[in-house]
Amino acid sequence: MITGGHGSLARALSDHLALVEPEWNVICPSRQEMDVSSLSSVRSFMENHSCRLLVAAAGEIDDQPLLKVTSNSWDRLLHGNLRGAAFAAKMASRTMLREREGHVIFIGSYSGFHPPSGQVAYASAKAALSGLTKSLAREWGPVGIRVNLILPGFLENRMTDHVSKSRKDEVLEQHCLRQYNTENSVAKFVHFLHKHMTYTSGQIFNLDSRILAD
Repeated sequence: MITGGHGSLARALSDHLALVEPEWNVICPSRQEMDVSSLSSVRSFMENHSCRLLVAAAGEIDDQPLLKVTSNSWDRLLHGNLRGAAFAAKMASRTMLREREGHVIFIGSYSGFHPPSGQVAYASAKAALSGLTKSLAREWGPVGIRVNLILPGFLENRMTDHVSKSRKDEVLEQHCLRQYNTENSVAKFVHFLHKHMTYTSGQIFNLDSRILAD
């Protein structure tokens, strides 16, 4: 299951997994089917759809400095990017715990580790995914459930369409290879991590060429 079916990254993940694993039943619910910012929506959908692999890709962004962030905007970003991911993992874990196998992959952001100015709510939510990943990896590891965090990198898609050319050029300068990652590469890595790195859990994978640690 891939959350965030309205997003281009989620669709790329869904299309690739369906192509390379035709026997899998890949589910990629849209926001209308499962809105991760609504606990009742997540519960209702996932009570009828179990999975052994959950990719929590749903999220949204709304850049504002803290002085301009309203309580509604703050809650919306934390619910969509953090609480929704955690609650989706909680619901998915019911089947995984019973079967003693499963894999949860959270889709994070480089901004959670090196946030730009004016992205306080989004960066806070994405930063918290690191703690969520490590905590759940320890909690569920003894029963065979893996939990990992992927930072896809800056992707040229609908989510970044609003970013100005000057900001995109600035971000590109931070890349050692001076090129962006692609949704297709992210999808291939997700498949490789799930299918072939079966002893890997509690890890953070940065997929572009920006240096993650200072």
